[in-house]
Amino acid sequence: MSQGMTFPVDPIVTSVIQHRLLAIVEGMGEAMLRTSYSQILNSSRDFSTAICDLDGRLIAQAEHVPIHVGALPFAAKSMTEFFAGNIHQGDVFLLNDPYHGGNHLPDLTAFVPVFEGGNGDGRLRFWSINRAHQSDIGGATHGAYNAAATDIWQEGIRITPLRLYDRGEVRRDLLEMIVTNVRHPRDFRGDLAAMIGSTHVGERRMLALAAEFGWPTTNAAIEAVLDGAERQTGAEIARWKDGVYHGEAMLDDDGRGNDDIHIRATVTKRGSDLVIDLSDSHEQLASFVNSSYPNMYSAVVVALSYLIDPNTPKNDGTFRPLTIIAKPGTVVWANPGAPVTLATNHCAQEILEAIIKALAPACPDRAMAGWGRRFRIAIQGKDPRSDKPFIWHFFQARPGGGASPAGDGWPGAGEWQAAGGIKFGSLEVTEVRFPLFFRRHEFRPDSGGEGKFRGGPGGIAEVVVETAEPAVGNTAGDGVRYGACGILGGTDGAPHRYTLYSEGQPRRPIKTKEVGLTIRPNDVLVLESGGGGGWGNPGKRDPEAVEHDVENEFVTAAKVAPPPPASRVPPSPRNAGRGPG
Repeated sequence: MSQGMTFPVDPIVTSVIQHRLLAIVEGMGEAMLRTSYSQILNSSRDFSTAICDLDGRLIAQAEHVPIHVGALPFAAKSMTEFFAGNIHQGDVFLLNDPYHGGNHLPDLTAFVPVFEGGNGDGRLRFWSINRAHQSDIGGATHGAYNAAATDIWQEGIRITPLRLYDRGEVRRDLLEMIVTNVRHPRDFRGDLAAMIGSTHVGERRMLALAAEFGWPTTNAAIEAVLDGAERQTGAEIARWKDGVYHGEAMLDDDGRGNDDIHIRATVTKRGSDLVIDLSDSHEQLASFVNSSYPNMYSAVVVALSYLIDPNTPKNDGTFRPLTIIAKPGTVVWANPGAPVTLATNHCAQEILEAIIKALAPACPDRAMAGWGRRFRIAIQGKDPRSDKPFIWHFFQARPGGGASPAGDGWPGAGEWQAAGGIKFGSLEVTEVRFPLFFRRHEFRPDSGGEGKFRGGPGGIAEVVVETAEPAVGNTAGDGVRYGACGILGGTDGAPHRYTLYSEGQPRRPIKTKEVGLTIRPNDVLVLESGGGGGWGNPGKRDPEAVEHDVENEFVTAAKVAPPPPASRVPPSPRNAGRGPG
């Protein structure tokens, strides 16, 4: 929503306010990091913070989890419209429904309104927002990822725009209803309190900013920041070669027996504008790989964010040069009611992969190769040390980052849609909190794709499950068949390989989309994640870089050794026509 008439602001003042906005959302993140209960938040950092205006324009966001941020404006607009004329100082609102601006059900979002007057007697200006992934959100399976879901009601509790605090007073009936629907109420309460505290930090600091500069100057500077981001993005796009480009990315499967789920992007670049058409993507599926529109939009703006100058602020202005075309009823824009829990990873990662593949010929100096895909396992069991239930989400042994014109991919950096924003938890802390023992945790040799610049290696985690009774595992992910894409001549990264070892049983490959996996006491999980894709012609790699790869065991000597010359001796008659003995 435009904040009314604006006027020119001194560029130095504008710059100061721009950096203050960034400091505010980063401060919100620090408050969340230091007060949340669950390891998925206080260690792995699966949350994001932002400021939006009432129309849902993104004013500022911290660089936490990119896939969250593009969807937040839809959620803010939903909240404004639903409670129009009935928003008060001290109110706190919640939302997680993907069809009202959420990404997926585990990503609960808290909103606090920011009023012009410190006592709430002035004009409503902004939303202070925290979106955080909950370790459980109810539904048919622990940990929220239900590979068996055929509709969204099997994935968890859906929270459409909801007022949790009314003028500073908690609505206890609503809070108890929500808490009753999750498996670990203590952690949920603690994480929710941290989220609300984080949004209040944003509220207080926005008010302090306005008190220092005045609302007219603050609003005018914000408009200048948004307009400046639009100019910077447009100038970068204008450098690229005009044309119509095509890119395609594939998911392994949908967990329902359908393989090779395609995402296709047709990108038209003219001057400083981009039109991205995803209409030719696979039809909607009865699987949690579907995406809602807000999540799809978020994946598209993430792709653009990776192609522009990293110093350009990511806000509403940044994405104005973008036009998106998509078709309802496709996997990228499913009709309401479809399951979507995996969508923040897959198909989001394939959406941005298809776009970057398409645009790579237009801007080869900006395009990076694919990052490793996501493959999470969530284990539910009982800790014999405390006799209490637990849910553990596997975040260790992150896949490798993609290579780029700037150099090799980051080792163990994670998935593309998060770009290093989600960390792996401390092994020592994990072993204290959960009945697990890590025999090893290291980089996976030869997993990164080859290129002028090498993809980052994935990881290996060997984990002993030290329960006294069987536990249950659910998986959610992709990338056992398709590794991270190489680009501009680089090769793909190695795919994932997850294996369960049980005494007296043959080793069992773990599928990317399954529920009800029985994990017996002292079973061993060997979880090998994929590497990032390579960038550019492998023949142009610096020989010293190859030596460095071998020295650091990112690549084995056998991988880089030239193949032996083909034998010129004809086969003996006794072996002619026979395969290997």
